[in-house]
Amino acid sequence: MRKILIAGTNSGVGKTTISLGIMQALTKRNMKVQPYKVGPDYIDPSYHTFITNRYSRNLDSYMLDDEKIKYVFNKSSQDADISIVEGVMGLFDGIGIDLDNCTSSHTSKILKAPVILVINGKAMAASSAAMVLGYKQIDKDVDIKGVIVNNVKTKTHYEIIKQSIETYCDVEVLGYFPPNDEFSLDSRHLGLVPSVEIDCLKTKFDNLADEIEKYIDIDRILEISQTEEVESNFNLLPFIKENKLENKTIAIAYDKAFNFYYRENIELLQELGLNIKYFSPLEDKEVANCDYIYIGGGFPEIFAQELEINESMRQSIKKAHENNIPIYAECGGLMYLGEKLVDQENKECNMVGIFKGYSEMTSSLKRFGYCYGISKVETILSKKGEMIKGHEFHHSVFQTKEECAYTMRKERDKKIVDEWEGGYSKNNTLATYLHTHFYNNLDCIKNFLEKGNK
Repeated sequence: MRKILIAGTNSGVGKTTISLGIMQALTKRNMKVQPYKVGPDYIDPSYHTFITNRYSRNLDSYMLDDEKIKYVFNKSSQDADISIVEGVMGLFDGIGIDLDNCTSSHTSKILKAPVILVINGKAMAASSAAMVLGYKQIDKDVDIKGVIVNNVKTKTHYEIIKQSIETYCDVEVLGYFPPNDEFSLDSRHLGLVPSVEIDCLKTKFDNLADEIEKYIDIDRILEISQTEEVESNFNLLPFIKENKLENKTIAIAYDKAFNFYYRENIELLQELGLNIKYFSPLEDKEVANCDYIYIGGGFPEIFAQELEINESMRQSIKKAHENNIPIYAECGGLMYLGEKLVDQENKECNMVGIFKGYSEMTSSLKRFGYCYGISKVETILSKKGEMIKGHEFHHSVFQTKEECAYTMRKERDKKIVDEWEGGYSKNNTLATYLHTHFYNNLDCIKNFLEKGNK
């Protein structure tokens, strides 16, 4: 099978642009490209999905053990011509100093995937070889097969870097890419603007692919991507058979305001027999008739005034709560279920009002990274004392006097480095800043389904 992991020396080196360009170039060759993203990112995968017309998958080794990573990979890549994994941060960046703790390098070893390292060649010559050699030597089990040099203006400059790396590192240099503002993507406080909000992406990515073909050896990438398959010992079928439901429906919020979901979460709900009904809190008049409601993360603060205007939708969700329909809301979903949201212009907008209090945007990240919650009370996802792993990444705070449902903790190098209270549970509604992957604790989804099957 063909697979490759594209990693960077650090965040901001251009691996996303290079990854998107290679995906588009291969797609234009009529190849079936299966995309992946290391870690918990939702926005980069939305671009992967747009380009390849295949759902991008998160390979997150904080929430998924090695066997589950391989299971997700194998299940989604069965009919693909090539799988392309975009790394996260720098190749060896993860939690703490452990090179195998949630790093792109560790993911490459789990999948036995060759690595292409993207470096920034600006203002460097032979020093580029010293950098690449360091990445090659720090963990010799990581199979760095090639280098792409980004941000180099001339072929003369590129040839110096290429010769240096191939002379001192014994690593093949596969090409370079000049700086070009045409291919930059808009960003905001949580990173890139999601693909669902940007017009003219098709033309932009077609042009990017054409440029990638000029400067990078795509044929050689295909050659080095040919590797052995990996097998997984994880099997989801027993859980599905044991917990299968019939004639049940879940309404899932999906529009420009709410679109942060792990694809496996939605597919697991389908495999468990639930009928999926997508709805838009922005556009639809009311939530669909259903047995469960799932509201993911996103950017409700950007669309707060539109959410306020859609009063009938807000009332229908509150009515569902009052009728004890299980409602699970993550991050942006939590912001939506409060009484008000104070946006970046300091304008107060009415929200659903299940939980007393309001969300308020701040100028900096309030929480960032992997963490877990210990349930203080029984919720629709967890029994008292159970743990849920996930990640938080938000610029808002929820101001409230509601009792918190979880004790939240962040660990680094096996030490608790931060602790706080979070999440709110009322009747059959749970809202929390924590994003979780259902595979990491299947009891969570079992508990959730049981609440709506009584």
